[in-house]
Amino acid sequence: MTAGTVVDEANRTCLPEEMRFEELSPPQALMRLIAPVRGRLILAGVLGVLGAALRVTSLVLSGLLVSALLQEPDAATAVRWLAGIVCSMIGSAVSAQAGMVVAHQAAFDHESMMRRAISERLGKMPLGRVQALGAGGMKKIVQGDVRAMHSAVADSPSQLGSALGGMVSALVALGMIEWRLLLVVLAIVPIVAVVAKIAMKDYGAERRAYDEALEAIDATSVEYVQGMQEVRAFDGGSESFGRYAERVTRFTDRYRAWSERSKAGALATRLLIAPLPVTVMVAVGGFAMSIAGWIDPVSVVVALLVASLPVDSFTPIMFLTESNNKAMAAALRICQVLDEPILPEAAHPQAPQHGGVRLDDVTFSYDAQRAPALRHVTIDIPDGTVCALVGPSGSGKSTIAKLVPRFFDVDSGAVSIGGVDVREIDPAELLRRVALVFQEPFLLHASIRENITIGARDATEEQVVRACRAARIHDEIVALPNGYDSVVRERGSSLSGGQRQRVTIARALLSDSRVVILDEATAFADPENEAAIQDAIAELTKGRTVIIVAHRLSTIVGADQIVVIDGGRVVEKGTHDKLVSAGGRYARLWERHTRAQGWGMRSGSRTETTAHTQEVGA
Repeated sequence: MTAGTVVDEANRTCLPEEMRFEELSPPQALMRLIAPVRGRLILAGVLGVLGAALRVTSLVLSGLLVSALLQEPDAATAVRWLAGIVCSMIGSAVSAQAGMVVAHQAAFDHESMMRRAISERLGKMPLGRVQALGAGGMKKIVQGDVRAMHSAVADSPSQLGSALGGMVSALVALGMIEWRLLLVVLAIVPIVAVVAKIAMKDYGAERRAYDEALEAIDATSVEYVQGMQEVRAFDGGSESFGRYAERVTRFTDRYRAWSERSKAGALATRLLIAPLPVTVMVAVGGFAMSIAGWIDPVSVVVALLVASLPVDSFTPIMFLTESNNKAMAAALRICQVLDEPILPEAAHPQAPQHGGVRLDDVTFSYDAQRAPALRHVTIDIPDGTVCALVGPSGSGKSTIAKLVPRFFDVDSGAVSIGGVDVREIDPAELLRRVALVFQEPFLLHASIRENITIGARDATEEQVVRACRAARIHDEIVALPNGYDSVVRERGSSLSGGQRQRVTIARALLSDSRVVILDEATAFADPENEAAIQDAIAELTKGRTVIIVAHRLSTIVGADQIVVIDGGRVVEKGTHDKLVSAGGRYARLWERHTRAQGWGMRSGSRTETTAHTQEVGA
């Protein structure tokens, strides 16, 4: 596949990409992500400004009403002022509420949009990169970071508009009432700004350290819960819980240190950014100016009603600054995921002509800094034949299996299905062509029916039952309290290992794929389950191209082709009889395998079996 066949749009999401992650500052990342709802957020901010301006207007009118009543009491005048006050108050309440509704609706839409964009990106990224992000990191991004963005989008526009609108409107009103008292209020602004800057010192670095410590807790908690069976079996959970507790302690210490360093600035900010100090300053200043004959005493009364609003508006701004800083940090991490490179899609997808698979001079490395996992591998698997991959652990067997459904792209060479390079096949079509049954089956926390129909949501009940009968699992499903609607617990833990395996085989049967990849499905099954699984696999592989990552050599004796992999290279290939007769690497593996069949509790037998296990990679 040439570079020209890849469309540039493959690296785009439903969210704008004005700049790449590496070029973004936190504010730019936030602005990039909110672009789809920016218009509604601006409207929410304008409504917040209007609501605040009308609120200030009602206070000024109240002061003027008092002034009018003190100077010339008149019922008609009082009614006009009262009407203005009531209209202003109603308009303020309606505008503020409308702004909040618009912002919150935009926030819910934006949250859904981001989670969808992240999910789509994860589905198109190379599998290894998704795994490198880790469960804890992804949980932090998909849940914590998206939630942080939601809070900022829902609250900031209307509240920020209200705070800024109230501040500006109050200053303008105060200037119109008495400019000298405006100067008294403005005198405290530089002090507040300096104190606020001190309180926010080193916020960015502290925030990053806080997020990293929290992410470590998420990763450890997921690991602790998912590995509960193993940790209890080997250390009673004490070591793993100790690791979790140590990370919680580290997070607590980090947060405590941050709080201690910011305590003085935060206290000073709370003392200064409060209505009382400003009101006292205006009252004292106004009283002095009134005695001196500079201003009218009535103006002091009116000014006192609005004097505290400019500084009082700093309080929500401070809280919003904290929320927005969280949102900006979250946006940067979300952009990092959205800008991860994905597997490019062909500009003109082609459809495979048959189910044959070919690897042609394939070289592949998981990481540019590491040695290649595969080196110049060529394997031809004709349509409808069975190919078994054997070799020691780390030889590259599973890597080959992952390249066929294109979990990764090769560094050089090509992988093709039906004569078409997998990079030229539409990704959805490719996954419909390839069915995978892994050694450790994974089931969703959902009903058995939903787990079986993951790749065929439009399957009929008859088709589901037929697939389950072929997989030798139907009778066990209908014996459950809710039959096919029975919900399996997380990772399928409510079913036995053999049952989970046969459910995944039923899923593969329902997909009706031409190519089947098996990571030795019976490697850890008990004799009874192994027989049932082997019968199910026999049904699954009828008339299909099959690739088996083999652990038990006895299960692949009848394969049309056996390929021996070692060190990322093909060292032998042929039928079982041919390879045994050749006396090469496979013959030695087979000899060890046959000797291991008589394994017992004798020391020598254990040694032989261990050697066989290391050789074959079981």
